[in-house]
Amino acid sequence: MPKPNQNSSGAKGGDIKIKVEKSSIAEFTKREVPTAKEVKEFEDMVEESSAERLLEDHEDDVSDEEIEESLNEIYQDSGGETVNVRRLDIKKKHGLIFWFLSILIIGGSLFGSGYAAYYFYQKGGADATAVTFTISGETEVRLGEEFFYTLEFNNESNVNIGKSVIKATYPDNFVFLDSFPASDDADSLWRIDAIPAKSVDKITIKGMMIGPLDDAGIILAQLSYLPENFSSEFKKEASLTTTINDLGLEIDFDYIKSALIGEEQEIIVNYRTRENSNVNKFRLQLEPQENIEIIANKEAEREPAEGQASVSLVRPGVWQIANIGEEERELPLKIVFKKKVSENQEVAINFAFDAGGSNYINFLSKKLAFEVMKSDLNLTMIINGDRDDQGVEFGETLQYSIVYSNRGETEMKDVVIMAILDSEFLDWASLEDGLNGKEKGNTISWSKEEIAGLEVLDINEEGTIDFSIKVSERKEIDPAKEYQIKSFAQYSIGDAASAPTDSDNRSNTIINKINSDLDLSVQVRYFSEDNIPVGTGPHPPKVGETTSYKVYWQLTNSLHELDDLIIKVKLPEYVIWSAKQQAAVGTLRYQASDNAVIWNIGRLPITVYKTNAEFSISITPTAEDKNTIMVLLPETTATAVDTETEADISISAIGKTSKLEDDDIAVGDGIVE
Repeated sequence: MPKPNQNSSGAKGGDIKIKVEKSSIAEFTKREVPTAKEVKEFEDMVEESSAERLLEDHEDDVSDEEIEESLNEIYQDSGGETVNVRRLDIKKKHGLIFWFLSILIIGGSLFGSGYAAYYFYQKGGADATAVTFTISGETEVRLGEEFFYTLEFNNESNVNIGKSVIKATYPDNFVFLDSFPASDDADSLWRIDAIPAKSVDKITIKGMMIGPLDDAGIILAQLSYLPENFSSEFKKEASLTTTINDLGLEIDFDYIKSALIGEEQEIIVNYRTRENSNVNKFRLQLEPQENIEIIANKEAEREPAEGQASVSLVRPGVWQIANIGEEERELPLKIVFKKKVSENQEVAINFAFDAGGSNYINFLSKKLAFEVMKSDLNLTMIINGDRDDQGVEFGETLQYSIVYSNRGETEMKDVVIMAILDSEFLDWASLEDGLNGKEKGNTISWSKEEIAGLEVLDINEEGTIDFSIKVSERKEIDPAKEYQIKSFAQYSIGDAASAPTDSDNRSNTIINKINSDLDLSVQVRYFSEDNIPVGTGPHPPKVGETTSYKVYWQLTNSLHELDDLIIKVKLPEYVIWSAKQQAAVGTLRYQASDNAVIWNIGRLPITVYKTNAEFSISITPTAEDKNTIMVLLPETTATAVDTETEADISISAIGKTSKLEDDDIAVGDGIVE
């Protein structure tokens, strides 16, 4: 303990004062209550210490009152009350009665909770709404595919349900086939005598969807029920949407879009089934129109041969096709426009699914557009042997033919025939015309000066004009331009200025859209363009030693989006594929069955202007290869579908050898040593 301050100089008046520090003693009173022994020892120590201080202060006379005051500060609590340090307050323990009452209360609570749960389970499940009703089934199906709907009802309550009724409302494109249990009325109504408490049951419905691609149907079902001891009827409803995501058929049409009044027009319908198709037969119908005559075509009818489709005429304009297979078949249809009702007219062809029982449901309707013309001179434009629209390549030569024929009732004099080629992507310097037609702007014209027969064209007399011209070479793509060639022929009597202003003097129009500018670059290198070795082993190659090279593929494309894009090369037997490969897009893989490398990209949007892939190959020359240049990579091909022109694109890159034609850093001529 700190000692009191001492004044040894002799204070005035002879008084001796003792100053006691409080900080440590005050903190002591805040601690736990001391034991009796500790208190006794502490008092003895204080008394001894006090006596010593009195002696050290030259035996100054200190009053008992001041000492008492100092000691009081030690034994006072924070409230100023004196602490009885000889007494300890001890809490009493709970007695037997307390624990007995506690156990009784807790047991009663547990019993009450258990009874409440039991009561709810036995009596409380009488909620009339505790019934669930759901529909499950396929959300996407193929045309004609059989599938199931399941109506499930679950009585979750503890009360039996009496007579109930389930009614289903099918979408228009749904064909009901069967159900379990069998329905009571119209294949859509089920009466249930009882649904026991805590029971689950279901109804299974079998059917198929018939309709156009992406056609959606919604099945609705309703459960009406009356629980025991209830006077009101309750209802539950459920629904499910199913969509037709595949027709299982491929159907397209080939026809000339321009039609001359009185001339027979042929429409070729091409059809075949896809894998896992559910369509084995269908009906085709040409919608009748007053100005169109449907010509009976015996070629369209044929008896079924083994493994082939059969075609029969049901009535004029309606054909039945059966035994359809995956091999493409043709159905030729012939019509005649008897008179002109408008310059453009549509002919509708409907396809109906045979649902059995003389029930035919339409699943496809195609409208073919015709440009109808009434003219004495029949003109037909043909490009590259085709009278329809088609895709062409940059730099491709277009072979034109104009077929003309006098279908009028009198001869025609001083006929002028013109070819109009509307495009800024034609190389007019490449024009080749054996008849020396007159070229002006985007038009080539022929008169009696170039073709003597045009001076007088007799009835049913006909002729052909042939010429060719190239599509311009590829340049920088300008998105604002229309990359196509629009071509048609027209005629006039006397001179071009007298040509009619309507379409009756025209031929069919052909639009040749230019295919996308897909390009493939192939390199085989020992050193990269940065002079970093990417190959291993000796170069030029040596007999018995392995040399590896790196193959680089680069694709560029900017005009149209591509689909089904695949790059492929078949390696020679002595060239070994290495697993060191990477591709910026798509999947690069090795096909061991034919030692081929395939880069499958699929869809390539025009936003991806450039992309690349690379892989390693190696060779180990034999004695037979000595003093030869070895082929490392044969011709590489790239195929795709242009989504704009719908044309198939196929390009190729020349093969590469051990000369390393693209590697200027590698030394030697590539001859095996």
